[in-house]
Amino acid sequence: MKSDSIKFGPQNAPHRALYHALGFTEEEISRPMVGIVSSFNEIVPGHMNIDKIVEAVRLGVAMAGGTPVVFPAIAVCDGIAMGHTGMKYSLVTRDLIADSTEAMALAHGFDALVMVPNCDKNVPGLLMAAARLNIPTVFVSGGPMLAGHVDGRKTSFSSISEAVGEFNAGKIDLEKLHEYECKTCPTCGSCSGMYTANSMNCLTEALGMGLRGNGTIPAVYSSRIELAKRAGMAVMELLKKDIKPRDIMTEAAFMNALTVDMALGCSTNSMLHLPAIAHECGIEINLDIANEISSKTPNLCHLAPAGRTYVEELDEAGGVWAIMHELSKKNLLNLDCMTVTGHTVGENIKNAENLNPEVIRPVENPFSETGGIAVLRGNLAPDGCVVKRSAVSPKMLKYSGRARVFECEEDAQAAINRGDIKPGDVVVIRYEGPKGGPGMREMLNPTSAIMGMGLGESVALITDGRFSGATRGACVGHISPEAASGGPIGIVEEGDTIEIDIPANKITLKISDEEFEKRMAAFVPKKKELSGYLKRYAALVSSGAKGAILN
Repeated sequence: MKSDSIKFGPQNAPHRALYHALGFTEEEISRPMVGIVSSFNEIVPGHMNIDKIVEAVRLGVAMAGGTPVVFPAIAVCDGIAMGHTGMKYSLVTRDLIADSTEAMALAHGFDALVMVPNCDKNVPGLLMAAARLNIPTVFVSGGPMLAGHVDGRKTSFSSISEAVGEFNAGKIDLEKLHEYECKTCPTCGSCSGMYTANSMNCLTEALGMGLRGNGTIPAVYSSRIELAKRAGMAVMELLKKDIKPRDIMTEAAFMNALTVDMALGCSTNSMLHLPAIAHECGIEINLDIANEISSKTPNLCHLAPAGRTYVEELDEAGGVWAIMHELSKKNLLNLDCMTVTGHTVGENIKNAENLNPEVIRPVENPFSETGGIAVLRGNLAPDGCVVKRSAVSPKMLKYSGRARVFECEEDAQAAINRGDIKPGDVVVIRYEGPKGGPGMREMLNPTSAIMGMGLGESVALITDGRFSGATRGACVGHISPEAASGGPIGIVEEGDTIEIDIPANKITLKISDEEFEKRMAAFVPKKKELSGYLKRYAALVSSGAKGAILN
């Protein structure tokens, strides 16, 4: 055991003295030390129940003969951070989480880990840490929120965001807006649609790093507590068998995860996080691989915001393993990949059933023959950009409009609220990328305002920033290179024509080659005065096309 080198022998008596200071018995000191990375806090709804999950994991580890030791990880609530300076600090926490977990685990010589995350950057940050540390590790999340209910219809966080747009357009009154406010998010847990948190928790299953139900069992269900106990016991089995994260997170496992991503219709943020996690495993995932997989993977689910079903219904329908079983019928998965169950993907899913073909479409009857995410390229985004194709109206799959250019999210939001954005416009928001923001803010507020004001089938939005998983509509993000790095989005002028062709994977600024070259030659990116962590982050971060990893 890794911890043996600091626990046993006369020379380690000082270490043991400090274990005794913690109240450890000699029996506890002699057992494998299992770190439980707790993301509990009292500001993120998806994390307020994690203390109960952690206690269940502790019991599972102890029952299986280990000594559980809890230490913390931070997490930002993207919803609360949305629309102000706080969102600059969301993506950047992914690396803080990975770095601090690495430091804690190596400084204290843990033999194994159970990661207990739940929300947007918390899950990928801990997956990155798991890859770096490469000691036996199991993930168990805090679980998804139940859907809310307004006027007899289920709601999620995107519902309240779009309701603000409806209010600004005079479609609902303040009383109805308040009803949405009070009923949209009814329980603890990660927001109930297929947003980034639930996307990444489901993809943790697909990667093989989480037990069945990790991404779908609702936070308030007692079966979530049972799952946590099983996770504690499972990590002890992995320790006995010496199965480590990089034995599980192989190149084939990432291809499986991308395939499930396309079938499930995950958040576009997965195109930032999967490459970053793979990078920690020594594996390169580029955006072209995503399009290649998307081209042959049917889209089987339309969960909110793309449709009117929610994660609780995905769980009832059989969850991630049922989706994987459907995909296996077309030989779209590598079934030989090892998982934290100690068994292969094929062994895990062989008896999984699709219990609701309305929630999980059979492969013979998909929503579309291609995946839920598309990567576009063109003179406006030579290194690529990303759109959640499954959440785009068919009317907007091919679209040409006039550019309305804004240098930051706040200016665009103000223009939308004033009614300045009209049918036929393409809202361009730049200097919001990883370097330019910095921090690559999510644009849920402007995209939701567009939808709420009834412009979802007549206005597009493009940005070098990114989107919440709650975003729907013709919204193209991660435009790379970003404006701050000299990308062509920086030369777009008010009134230019922008053409978006999602089926052809193209995005084009419709000006002559001569005019394009003239503008690029004269373009000098704007600079921002920065301080503190954001200054360091902006200096080190790579392009969104590379997962916004730190160089």
